[in-house]
Amino acid sequence: MPLLPLNGPISIDTRDLNQNATIGVLFPLMNEGTWLPSYTIKEQAKTNILNVLLTEKGERVYMPEFGVGLKQVLFENNVDAQEVKDRIINQVNYYVPEIEVVNLDVNVDEHLLQIVLSYALILSGETDAIEINVNGSPQSDGIDLTQSATGF
Repeated sequence: MPLLPLNGPISIDTRDLNQNATIGVLFPLMNEGTWLPSYTIKEQAKTNILNVLLTEKGERVYMPEFGVGLKQVLFENNVDAQEVKDRIINQVNYYVPEIEVVNLDVNVDEHLLQIVLSYALILSGETDAIEINVNGSPQSDGIDLTQSATGF
């Protein structure tokens, strides 16, 4: 069988080549009492993004500036969607440098903050998207992570 021609060079992160070596842990951090390992940069990048988005400023020990603080944003008097976008992009660019934000939509209403983040892995060009809904209504338990394009 002949090989098909490639349309350009393919970049592979060498950490993805060894499927027996773990890179980190997946989100959610605890699944039935166990930590689930991540084996690829794509899986770990998604977990890192979620970690940055869902962590409140000051929550992480020795990293007081880490985190977007989406729950806190929802309860501000006047939520500026552009300010939230800037905060997200700054945090993701600094703490998750292996990705590039492709598109970011922030929708705010009285009881809901919706974040839709599309991104690409810089090395491989693989894309994915995450949707997070932070609900501030009294009937809600807080955060809803809508299934991403490649799952959680």
